[in-house]
Amino acid sequence: MRSRAGRLLVLLPICAALYAQVIEFDSGGLHYKSLTRNGVTIMFAPLPVRVHDYVVLEVAVSNGSSISWSVRPEDFRFERADGQTLPALPAETVVNTLRDKASRGDLIKLVKTYEAGLYGNTQIHSTNGYESRRQSAIADLGSTKLNAAATASAIALVLTKLKPGESTDGAIFFATQGRPLGAGQLLVNAAAEIFDFPVTDPAQHR
Repeated sequence: MRSRAGRLLVLLPICAALYAQVIEFDSGGLHYKSLTRNGVTIMFAPLPVRVHDYVVLEVAVSNGSSISWSVRPEDFRFERADGQTLPALPAETVVNTLRDKASRGDLIKLVKTYEAGLYGNTQIHSTNGYESRRQSAIADLGSTKLNAAATASAIALVLTKLKPGESTDGAIFFATQGRPLGAGQLLVNAAAEIFDFPVTDPAQHR
């Protein structure tokens, strides 16, 4: 008869595998990866659009834990297979750059692509994300036509404190000088955990 210690040794690799499991699915024309740790779920998908010299990822974060957690773009980084690390840019940097350098056509394409993915994904139900930021910008400007700064502010992921049951979404931006991210890992420091998403080729599902 197997001892209790022996049974635990058998179960440990199984638990580790379950703990590290990344779920993949397609929705709204995008390919998502999702991972839950410590009650918090993070999912992302690469967007088939580049603005300025940025690679853009659509991100959604849901807090299913019993305590509040904060999330911000700076919590995300991409480690390439060659060892190079690319941090996601702060929202302020993105907003200022897109305001000054992105064309109107680039912004329109970004918004259309982001909205198609967001509204086509039935697993994203943000309580404080892009849609609420967009409506707030519309109210501030008094017009449904947003300027470049307002558009960038609405779409970029910003520092958000999520109470239990709350969720958010937004775009994160990596400065790659127009190159794809390539193979590597998307790493996220959140909920006192490190979320690790293996990435073979972010563009393979475009």
